[in-house]
Amino acid sequence: MLRPFIAFTALFYLMLGVSIQAHSNDLKNPTALVDNAPYTGDLQGMVKRRIVRVLTVYGPGRYYLDNGAKGVTAEYANRLEKVINESFDTGHLKVAVFVLPVARDELFLALEQGRGDIIIAGTTVTPAREQQAAFTMPSSKPLKEILVTGPSAPPINSIDDLSGKSVYLRASSSYSDSIATLNERFTREGKAPVSLEPMSELLEDEDLIEMVDAGLLPWTIVDDYKPTQWSGVFTNLNIRNDIVFRAGSRHAWAVRQDNPELKKFLNNFLKDNKEGTLFGNILKNRYVRDFNWAANTNAESELQRYRDLEALFRRHGVSYGIDPALLAAQGFQESRLDQNVRSGAGAVGVMQLLPSTAADKNVGIPDIHEVDPNIEAGAKYLAFLKRRYFSDPNMDPLNGALLALAAYNAGPAKVRRLQETARTRGYDPYRWFDNVEVIAAEKIGRETVQYVANIFKYYLSYQMINRESARREAARHAAGAPAHEQD
Repeated sequence: MLRPFIAFTALFYLMLGVSIQAHSNDLKNPTALVDNAPYTGDLQGMVKRRIVRVLTVYGPGRYYLDNGAKGVTAEYANRLEKVINESFDTGHLKVAVFVLPVARDELFLALEQGRGDIIIAGTTVTPAREQQAAFTMPSSKPLKEILVTGPSAPPINSIDDLSGKSVYLRASSSYSDSIATLNERFTREGKAPVSLEPMSELLEDEDLIEMVDAGLLPWTIVDDYKPTQWSGVFTNLNIRNDIVFRAGSRHAWAVRQDNPELKKFLNNFLKDNKEGTLFGNILKNRYVRDFNWAANTNAESELQRYRDLEALFRRHGVSYGIDPALLAAQGFQESRLDQNVRSGAGAVGVMQLLPSTAADKNVGIPDIHEVDPNIEAGAKYLAFLKRRYFSDPNMDPLNGALLALAAYNAGPAKVRRLQETARTRGYDPYRWFDNVEVIAAEKIGRETVQYVANIFKYYLSYQMINRESARREAARHAAGAPAHEQD
């Protein structure tokens, strides 16, 4: 994972819940240098400790695993480690720069609490964030926050056309501040405000762009460079450079406010390495990759297929204790909800079950070549995995289901081993995203990580579909219109 600049396992030992004493003569074992206690000292203290911790967010392009750590943050950490050791003439006792991926809404809290020293995560400088941390000189060129729309978006001519409509964003994002500013103007002008629909903090801008491109969302707000960066991958976007929410904003790295030495050092580092320099431009252009992007669950034919099967997902999901929307999302990932799909390995139907799995005593559902028993068998097998392996009292139901999905893809024994590895390395073994997920990416590669991530996106989409259907039916009822027949 950290192949560019230090032994892979060192990163994870940094997150151990116990302190490891440093031994200056143990140069072959970098894990012996790690002390995971919170630390808020400045650069001289970090050099003395021989540890600098970079906080980032796991995601494509920024920091991800593919035969080792890759991404902009990984390479910046590598270069920063080199420059720190050269500047302080550390000789053989090197300072190690570690990268610690956390959830985006935990970045500034982790920095404040001393669980990391630098945030490198494409964060925009805002007045609110300047109250939390000290920012370096800008690491990016001036940015604009713009609207991007997709195939499911209604016509929109100007920013004022968003009055009374919903925008889908993470509540922690700088874009939410921009919507608040826009709503202040709308209120002064007597216009209906924009409704902010909060998206999961587990989704990055790239996820939201992907969902807009696929029609899962009508639009979202992002920095102007992001949709163009993915233009070769996402082909259904309409990039509205004419609809601007904030102009002139900049990305910067963040440190604690009482770390002026570190801030000064990073400012000097960025002068030679930020966007616009040779190194910065190489990194920006290197990490545009073709991942397994989510397909369009809201396209007319796909949506009709979901509607046709919704009652089966609801009945079998409720019967076996699985969220019906999550079960449907898994079915979409497995087969695009197509009962006619057959895999080369012999998996059958919507839920892509092997006949031998369906016949196992823990499932025991025959005739999985028919859609109803196929979905029931998938629900029963997923429920069995969750109940047998992922029902610890410390685990919330959603994470139990996510781990069960990983086991559905990779096998329960393998996922249990991933949990144990996560535990020994300081991650929460009862949480998938940003925890067991990271170990899975290291140990078994991208497939299972992408499998669960895609299902989670489809799950959010189906939840929105169901919620909007309920709202529409409620509105029809309030207006005296007959309700649509429900299965």
